[in-house]
Amino acid sequence: MSERLLNTVVALGQLVERTGLQEAAILAQARQLIAGLVAHDDWLPDEMAQPHPEYYRQYLLYGDPRDRYSLVSFVWGPGQKTPVHDHTVWGVIGMLRGAETDQPFRRAADGRLTPEGPGKVLRPGDVACVSPSIGDIHQVSNAYDDRVSISIHLYGGNIGRIRRSVYDPQTGASKAFVSGYSNAMTPNLWAAPNAG
Repeated sequence: MSERLLNTVVALGQLVERTGLQEAAILAQARQLIAGLVAHDDWLPDEMAQPHPEYYRQYLLYGDPRDRYSLVSFVWGPGQKTPVHDHTVWGVIGMLRGAETDQPFRRAADGRLTPEGPGKVLRPGDVACVSPSIGDIHQVSNAYDDRVSISIHLYGGNIGRIRRSVYDPQTGASKAFVSGYSNAMTPNLWAAPNAG
């Protein structure tokens, strides 16, 4: 496992301890940590970068033992996208490879969800934030129809266990879901380099 990833996880733990999970402080400082991580494309293990031909994958890279945060690799096959969904916690998204389109939604007076402005395309090195206080409902898609894209997501909780919602934009109706993870085991970040 990469020392770059380990150093980021250690810094995230220190950040959470220092800020006491105050959202504004977390987002500002975690944004810098994730930007530093995705500025280099030499650390993500191949097994955490494998696409699926039919749907995007969500690999847990690190989960805080107290479920205060999780670090996840999202792997998007060509043309894949999420449904419109929320998170219920803060999140920081950094683009590692390829590109993704982030389309925020807002609730109209009649309850429907409508796109809020044009979608924003994230390219390698770009970082964006979500949270219930700054905007939490969106749809994300691979910006490419012919290649894989990978983004790194940091969430203010164990995102694979959090009860969230997907939405029908036409009606605004929500349906609860828990996303889970694509990997059954998480990497040992503290293993000695080249250890069997």
